[in-house]
Amino acid sequence: MSVDIVHDGLAEQARPLVDQLIADKVASKLAAQDPTLWGPDAEPESSIRLSWTTLHESSRPLVGEIEALSAELAGEGIDRIVLAGMGGSSLAPEVITATAGVPLVVLDTTDPGQVADALAGDLTRTAIVVSSKSGGTVETDSHRRIFEKAFTEAGIDAKSRIIVVTDPGSPLQKLAEDAGYRKVFTADPHVGGRYSALTAFGLVPAGLAGADINTLLNDAAAAFELVSRDDENNPALWLGAAWGAAHAQGAEKVILADTGSGVKGFPDWAEQLIAESTGKQGTGLLPVAVENADAPGFVTAGTDATPIAIGPDVDAAFMSTAGELGGLFLLWEFATAIAGRLIGINPFDQPDVEAAKVAARSLLDKPVGGDEAAPALTVGSIEVHESGEWLPATATTLADVLNAFLAAAPDHGYVAVQAYLDRLDDASAAVLRPAVARASRLQTTFGWGPRFLHSTGQYHKGGHQNGVFLQITGAVEQDLDVPDRPYTLGVLQHAQALGDGSVLADHGRPVLRLHLTDRAAGLVELAKAVQEVKR
Repeated sequence: MSVDIVHDGLAEQARPLVDQLIADKVASKLAAQDPTLWGPDAEPESSIRLSWTTLHESSRPLVGEIEALSAELAGEGIDRIVLAGMGGSSLAPEVITATAGVPLVVLDTTDPGQVADALAGDLTRTAIVVSSKSGGTVETDSHRRIFEKAFTEAGIDAKSRIIVVTDPGSPLQKLAEDAGYRKVFTADPHVGGRYSALTAFGLVPAGLAGADINTLLNDAAAAFELVSRDDENNPALWLGAAWGAAHAQGAEKVILADTGSGVKGFPDWAEQLIAESTGKQGTGLLPVAVENADAPGFVTAGTDATPIAIGPDVDAAFMSTAGELGGLFLLWEFATAIAGRLIGINPFDQPDVEAAKVAARSLLDKPVGGDEAAPALTVGSIEVHESGEWLPATATTLADVLNAFLAAAPDHGYVAVQAYLDRLDDASAAVLRPAVARASRLQTTFGWGPRFLHSTGQYHKGGHQNGVFLQITGAVEQDLDVPDRPYTLGVLQHAQALGDGSVLADHGRPVLRLHLTDRAAGLVELAKAVQEVKR
């Protein structure tokens, strides 16, 4: 496992920070779970959020439990694992299983089409892992209700197919035990969601899907020996110091590109870790996951960004990290906590995550479409909704709208593309990230909604306030009822988009929502309009 800082200026700026971190014994104190490292204001939270540093030891008993359950399921012909979870409950298992090359159906969406696709699989071979730290995650609760009903209607004993991962004492634990669900795994409550890759939240779904979680823990144990040392060979000190030094010089964004690491989807996991940990109090690091090392934003990084290769060095990268997945998890977690100390924030709270959830819940209490304003403009298959005063009355085309929207972004700001769509059937929406980055000449993120609300959503409200937000919503062809709830998945998804948009607008940020009355046609029209943008 290694960190290589190839940019001479950044290495020079990081060195005195590394020396100070060594002198302050930050690495060994972090390994020993010292809650004083981030100051007295952060101490109450950090004192109950540091058990992640030794999960390579404390999670060992899970290996046997998971293997035993996996054998039971296999003996009953159950070999299809569905994971219902958001944020830290889904991102790590998805990386682990993708890297291991084993199948896992991940439900981190409220899009009815994507959930219907998961339901269409062979239920006779299916078990669902319902994973929620709080036990009250609305998306995950909806998935549980929908699958429980589907199992029952298929003549399958639903309780024998539902496995729960949650914190001890959560409402979900009580519900699961009262209902007699097959198995309840409780995770260490002293680990925050984004640091939970090596807890039951990461290991249970990945292990049941067939990943080698014992080797994952072994790799983390080997990494711990490096990242806990107070010496200049500690890669976590260099990685955290480089981020801190870059941020101090105005490089508030870190651009993440896989360059052949062999780890699948690591930038998506790192996004949540960095954004939720550092994006608060009007400061922090914005992670930007890009397609490859030739992508716009990476090769075109300006003074506001630090390009990082995950894998071998490439010409455009300022630094690179390499190692096995279990070790990379621990390396980046240590580095993020260290960067939080250098930036001057508490890396374990997420004060702005709840606002969008509250706004969405308030909308669910209202009649569908009751308070939604008429579109400012309709072009082809796209309805244009905007907040703020940035859209001129003279705009008549979608290119006009996009030009005005991007012009509202400040210099060295960023664009967040937020697609409340089906990330399988509407996967082509992802081409908008590089297209918008080229058109805007700004760092551009892409997130599937509501998945990103459990990730970069914290940074959007709490980090540097220089973003503009492009929401994409779409018509629902066939909705899904949520059993015993007064809303459908489509209504929930729409409320989540509107709720988050209202919170962003309240922060004074420009929000453009494009509603696709025909998803396929609208995405084509939007991609074409982006090509016509002139800046």
